[in-house]
Amino acid sequence: MSAPNGSTLDGAVVAVAGAAGPAGRATLLRLAEAGATVVAADADAARLAEAVDAARYAHGGATVTGDTVDLLDLDATRAWADRTEKEFGRIDGLVHLVGGWRGSASFAETDLADWDVLENLLIRTVQHTSLAFQAGLERSGNGRYLLISAAGASKPTAGNAAYAASKAAAEAWTLALGDAFRKAAKAEGADGPRAAAAILVVKALVHDAMRAERPNAKFAGFTDVKELAEAIAGVWERPAGEVNGNRLWLTEKP
Repeated sequence: MSAPNGSTLDGAVVAVAGAAGPAGRATLLRLAEAGATVVAADADAARLAEAVDAARYAHGGATVTGDTVDLLDLDATRAWADRTEKEFGRIDGLVHLVGGWRGSASFAETDLADWDVLENLLIRTVQHTSLAFQAGLERSGNGRYLLISAAGASKPTAGNAAYAASKAAAEAWTLALGDAFRKAAKAEGADGPRAAAAILVVKALVHDAMRAERPNAKFAGFTDVKELAEAIAGVWERPAGEVNGNRLWLTEKP
């Protein structure tokens, strides 16, 4: 899968879940720039179309497609994975960018309705995409499942109980997928896993529009969405065994 320019993403097929937001847009652009075929999905069809068009326009000739997928439906998610592999002949990555935040002023004021929302957004979608894409990523030979998580999962604060717990659960699920990749390789007598599940951890994300809205804000410790996209692309440059089952910190550990 290596290209003359040395990019291990040239010719790769990478799916991006939650692709319509600022982080998704940056990721589509970076993956397309690296020569990947990018298969984007989001629940918001209009915003997804804008993101896909922007990536295509920025990198003429790049294959960037968009699909409105209900990631809360396991059958629909499996169908997306199967359709992608059938159409492009392989699937080399799933980047999970589905996000959401709910919080409260204090622990006592936590609204458990927030948990219901976050369980779906931050946990259920991870469960479905991981189950749907696992086999295809193993067949790839260099597959990557990447979860974007938050430092708060490792150090929850009083008002972020639901959010931190949801992120922590998503991380645990992703690490379990990494163990599945490890055990599959061991069963085959391979030197290391053929696919990797890894977690990229940020404090929070920032993008140009946020800076424009708050020109005096410092956003200390935040990761720019372009930096995140660069880190995502870089995971394919590292051996699967090096990143599988690991948290890759893009901010200071709490």
